[in-house]
Amino acid sequence: QVQLVESGGGLVQPGGSLRLSCAASRIIFSGYDMGWYRQAPGKQRELVASMSPGGTTNYADSVKGRFTISRDNALNTVYLQMNSLKPEDTAVYYCNAKWLPLGPNYWGQGTQVTVSS
Repeated sequence: QVQLVESGGGLVQPGGSLRLSCAASRIIFSGYDMGWYRQAPGKQRELVASMSPGGTTNYADSVKGRFTISRDNALNTVYLQMNSLKPEDTAVYYCNAKWLPLGPNYWGQGTQVTVSS
């Protein structure tokens, strides 16, 4: 079965950095639109960043200039480099794989990111 396994979350001080990784298995990774979403307590899950198979990226306005999404198709892995972290970035971060336009849609189990002094 398809697996998306996130890692790299943790506790960081405001202004700090973290890099999230998501390793995918049992999918044709290079053909999937890969994304990172987050969900804070009491809020809806929201898109943070995504990257198409061709490398086109899309970012939430709140993270533009601070976060960078990248992918390594040879390693079946997508990354999210998060810099200048703010307390409002605190959330569970989820990896997503979508075969557009109407194909399968998979989620990871989530990794907690907490930004606090």
